[in-house]
Amino acid sequence: MNYNFREIEAKWQKYWAKNQTFKANNGSDKPKYYVLDMFPYPSGAGLHVGHPLGYIASDIYARYKRHKGFNVLHPMGYDSFGLPAEQYAIQTGQHPAITTETNIKRYREQLDQLGFSFDWDREVRTSNPKYYKWTQWVFIQLFNSWYNKTSNKAEDISNLISIFEKEGNAVVDAVCDDDVSAFTAEDWTSFSDKTKQEILLKYRLTYLADAEVNWCPAFGTVLANDEVVNGVSERGGYPVIRKKMTQWMMRIAAYAQRLLDGLDTIDWPQPLKDSQTNWIGRSEGAHVEFKVKGSDDIISVFTTRPDTIFGVSFMTLAPEHELVAKITTLEQKAEVDAYVEATAKRSERDRMADVKTISGVFTGGYVEHPFTKEPIPIWIGDYVLASYGTGAVMAVPCGDQRDYDFAKHFDIPIPNIFEGIDISEEAFADKANTIIANSDFLNGLSYKDATKKIIEELEKIGQGEGKINYRLRDAVFSRQRYWGEPFPVYYVNGMPQMIADEHLPLELPEVEKYLPTETGEPPLGNALVWAWDTEKCTVVNNQLINNETVFPLELNTMPGWAGSSQYFNRYMDPKNNKEIYSQEAIGYWQDVDLYIGGSEHATGHLLYSRFWQKFLFDKGIAPKDEFAKKLINQGMITGTSAFVYKDLDSNKVFSKGLKANHNVIPIHADVSMVNASDELDIEAFKKWQPEYKDSEFVLEDGKYIVGREVEKMSKSKYNVVNPDAICEEYGADSLRLYEMFLGPLEQSKPWNTAGITGVHSFFKKLWKLYAAIEDKEPTADNLKTLHKTIKKVEEDIENFSFNTSVSTFMICVNELTAQKCTSKAILEPLVILVSPYAPHIAEELWEKLGHDESISEASFPKFEEKYLVESSKEYPISFNGKMRFKLELPLDMGKDDIEAAVMAHEKTQAQLQGRTPKKVIVVPGKIVNIVG
Repeated sequence: MNYNFREIEAKWQKYWAKNQTFKANNGSDKPKYYVLDMFPYPSGAGLHVGHPLGYIASDIYARYKRHKGFNVLHPMGYDSFGLPAEQYAIQTGQHPAITTETNIKRYREQLDQLGFSFDWDREVRTSNPKYYKWTQWVFIQLFNSWYNKTSNKAEDISNLISIFEKEGNAVVDAVCDDDVSAFTAEDWTSFSDKTKQEILLKYRLTYLADAEVNWCPAFGTVLANDEVVNGVSERGGYPVIRKKMTQWMMRIAAYAQRLLDGLDTIDWPQPLKDSQTNWIGRSEGAHVEFKVKGSDDIISVFTTRPDTIFGVSFMTLAPEHELVAKITTLEQKAEVDAYVEATAKRSERDRMADVKTISGVFTGGYVEHPFTKEPIPIWIGDYVLASYGTGAVMAVPCGDQRDYDFAKHFDIPIPNIFEGIDISEEAFADKANTIIANSDFLNGLSYKDATKKIIEELEKIGQGEGKINYRLRDAVFSRQRYWGEPFPVYYVNGMPQMIADEHLPLELPEVEKYLPTETGEPPLGNALVWAWDTEKCTVVNNQLINNETVFPLELNTMPGWAGSSQYFNRYMDPKNNKEIYSQEAIGYWQDVDLYIGGSEHATGHLLYSRFWQKFLFDKGIAPKDEFAKKLINQGMITGTSAFVYKDLDSNKVFSKGLKANHNVIPIHADVSMVNASDELDIEAFKKWQPEYKDSEFVLEDGKYIVGREVEKMSKSKYNVVNPDAICEEYGADSLRLYEMFLGPLEQSKPWNTAGITGVHSFFKKLWKLYAAIEDKEPTADNLKTLHKTIKKVEEDIENFSFNTSVSTFMICVNELTAQKCTSKAILEPLVILVSPYAPHIAEELWEKLGHDESISEASFPKFEEKYLVESSKEYPISFNGKMRFKLELPLDMGKDDIEAAVMAHEKTQAQLQGRTPKKVIVVPGKIVNIVG
């Protein structure tokens, strides 16, 4: 009987679906185990071979845990809101919901084809109104909450209002905007309703504010930092500028310390923890206020080294700082304006990464030193970010390399004691001590005491205080897009109001155009029926807006991370329409036991999700304040990308060999349009990317040669290999096993389709092993092979070392084949071991062994040490130091018996040829040497 993998895989995929084999129960006598994958965005390209890497690993572990007796929750869904579907809608006029549904169908077919043990009864889609109803609901909970520093958690806004009514805000210790003014209870009572709402917005956990954002004019929307590379959009390479816009914000910074502390309680990869730690950026120091000379304005800075305040030589502001325009002198205005405009074209991420470029402009203004009263020049430089700290730094050339380089570059006077020093960390420390020693009231103090003294003196003169600062900024939560969650918000007199919970979801309206309006409003500005009737509690025609009972709705939509910030909890009770999930369901599942996904989400999804989880915990909605106990970052499967080179100064696209000396940026091209000689099919490229249809492609020797680079295999990089063809030729089990065989799960590894043939040959050998199965006693060798395999495979799965299991399987099958093993007692447990890795062939062989139920219900084989204990030893028998043959003897045989057995052996007699040896050396358990 041949190994017909196509029939076998189709048969068992149909069986699993019909019998809901992997359906999890909310409540069971079994212990629970929750295995989660980061759900995919369903693009039209479908899955590529890089996608299943993490899914295969999680599936192996989920299947293993079922064999171990756990009630396993292993769900899957789709992160189905996003920019790609919207861009496709703009190009084709086809509604994103239609393309998304088509793409999801395609994904589902591919996922089923790979044999994953997902509980499809729990599928979620972030673009489904039944799902985003609860995203909107969480947004409302955030809006109706504030962060109480005293209790160190989020509390209901009604509690804050009660305090204001009784005592004003003097006693409130809250996370809030910096510009909150003090008021009494009497003041609060006298405020208008609108003023009260404006004040409360400064405390709410989601609020409206003017924020610097990455604005992409070509897309007409804000982009996240990770969507911007080298000042252009990652998708399409369009220019991105920094722009101030009114946006919804999430007060994630309120949770900065708790987000740091929580990292100590979860088993996540250390590099990922380090990434979040650095992103949150906790530092201790002082808040210092410098008075602007000639005005009443104050420039505030945060410094971790207040003891170096006497070494301040100049002040540097971020180009976006709100005081730049005000303090810039007429003589410097043109230069400053040009610099600010140029900086707006660079993303914050690019500016942070650029440690070599030195650029800046003098504003013409000065601040006054808090103690010496000396004038300090004010510069602007793009190495200072408006979103970090206060957007201003006190520059101390002796204490900071970048300040020193900046001062030297622009010939800013530096005190003589710093001239000619070796700019090393030790030299900085020495010079910092010199500053302390030369100042009037720091003489002889240690760094720690000097810092304390400076803070005390600043507090005395009212120009500073000790402070803990965080790099983490509140998150922009608005997007000028159509295909996203609508905000459940309408506006009365310009103030946001929440739609009541019972009227959710607020569903996306139909629009004719998915682009911003002609007046620059987001795409929802094109909707004709997008107003809220407060009497009928429904969406009505915009023409009915009277600002009395009918009001305008929010035109922005939520970002992509909104729907992914609590999906793991919704999986626990996905069909519940009355609440986000029942307390019974979340009380049983509690949290995710194993989460597998990419490290690229460290400071995006994973940080935001932890923030939402802590908020839900504060509100008593979630039982744990961390949503995932253990996380593994699977490595990348890499592919070879192709690039064309777009000239930023013209409408030309240069071939690889001609791009030098031109201001070009690399743009990904689909590898399917490039031949083996790296030549681009230009017409195919233009048809694929219509914006290049009028571009001039500058050729070399009559050909357009693309650039090549090994990168992560990704649809956005257009360098993917489709798994469908692999499954058709070799089968899903071969693909699953090969992806695990490529190397350790956490490491990146290159794809090579040719390598899969070895794995496929293994399955043929495994299949052949089950050709004749007998109910007979296994041999000692059979048992030894089986149990060393059980031991190794169990250790590998527990340690997520799936690649070494594949080698173990191959060794095992080779040994059993050589042993001519046909014993059911050996072959039955072996197929259970293989099952998590290759479920289709395992199910078929399990049935062949006489079982009616799915192999997923079988218990994992138990390792028994006794079968690995050696009972005999193969002795090398030497004559005068040269080994002539081997003889297997019992390990418990004594020295005299060993000698007698060796001497009596026919091969010994043949070697001696009647001679009597001079000596027989026996080392029990090692060797026998006959000297002669």
